[in-house]
Amino acid sequence: MNTLELDTCGHLCPFPLIEAKKAIETLATGDVLVIKYDCAQATENIPRWAAEAGHEVTDFEQIGDAQWRMEIKKG
Repeated sequence: MNTLELDTCGHLCPFPLIEAKKAIETLATGDVLVIKYDCAQATENIPRWAAEAGHEVTDFEQIGDAQWRMEIKKG
């Protein structure tokens, strides 16, 4: 299992979601994408997209006042 780290802090929505979609395409099934972001909208948009695309959010945490970290396992 490989892990890809993606830091989109400072990017306005919808760019964290767009970058997550691009990044996960480079991964094999079972690999993990770790994305850090500071766009509040992405806390809803990224998990929704992941579920619809057949991926699994395995970890989600707030790491700062307005920063989050999410792990997505490619399905």
